[in-house]
Amino acid sequence: MSLNPRFTESLTAVDVHAEGEPGRVIVDGVPDLHGATMLEKAQWMEANLDHIRLRMLREPAGYPALCCNVIVPPTRPEAAAGFIIMEQTEYPPMSGSNTICVVTTLLEMGMVEMIEPVTELTLESPAGLIGVRAACSDGKVTDVTFRNVPAFALHLDTVIEVPELGPVSVDVAWGGMFYVIADGDALGVDLGAANGAEIARTSERIRLATLEQLPVSHPDHPELTGPTISQLAGAPTVAGAHRRNAVTVATGQPRWDRPESFTGALDRCPCGTGTSAAMAVLHAKGQLAIGDDFVHEGPLGTTFRCRLLEETTVGPYTAVVPEISGQGWITGIGQYVLDPTDPFPDGYRVGDIW
Repeated sequence: MSLNPRFTESLTAVDVHAEGEPGRVIVDGVPDLHGATMLEKAQWMEANLDHIRLRMLREPAGYPALCCNVIVPPTRPEAAAGFIIMEQTEYPPMSGSNTICVVTTLLEMGMVEMIEPVTELTLESPAGLIGVRAACSDGKVTDVTFRNVPAFALHLDTVIEVPELGPVSVDVAWGGMFYVIADGDALGVDLGAANGAEIARTSERIRLATLEQLPVSHPDHPELTGPTISQLAGAPTVAGAHRRNAVTVATGQPRWDRPESFTGALDRCPCGTGTSAAMAVLHAKGQLAIGDDFVHEGPLGTTFRCRLLEETTVGPYTAVVPEISGQGWITGIGQYVLDPTDPFPDGYRVGDIW
């Protein structure tokens, strides 16, 4: 089927989910990106091509919980491919579920040769190189294990004041993004998927208060600041899991004078960078040792299987290198086009679910 020539832009994308979290992967149609590193390419895309993120993630082509990735040529010779991550309000340097979606796309779509029973490759994210080991059988990626960038804790058990909630003890850590982590059980918040609206409202209040009272930046990349994302932790509910979490991805810009602005989308999976940040916190508190298995449960009851590989340092911080395992499934392949008469070229948001 040929495309109507009136369409001014066309993007080819593969829709995937990683343990429930949807991640669209653009494989064709994005112009060449400028920059000597993947982080510079992401920053250039944000400054010059942000309409692609808006069109793919907002309605009518997208929806609040969707993430998106762009596969691009790597800048490092050891990498098989590079990828840039796009979410509702930012370009995260790293994402675990999106890594799983990208690996699944590259191998199952034949963009990188699949070697059974195990394919090993390196990806280049804006946060750095990511080592990947993918189990494969009959043309299907059955498991993706990746070595994440080092994770580290910046604040432990620090009390902040949150309007309407009062004093809340939080941890702040980097796992590829800056997270604020609070105890959902202590706050009386059910971490199940059906309670997503309350989780998002509570989490965004905690994130905004933390951003104001405990702002942080990455020691190697001071332009990376936060926290930009939040996580509530609790006791597990599935057999074999050590802990449960609910991560809220911001979908807007919350303000204390606008209570309706505290919205967000629940990460459907256990969240790879969130898990990495949580593991760094547990290690810093002496509750998780190098080599220990750690199974993290998400709000849908799916899990990531994890462990800490080694200690290292990032700037002045003691850091750990997490390994995360999960699976992805392709759900669709499509072409997304722009009609020059479309009244919503950058999509839109509506207050019912945004």
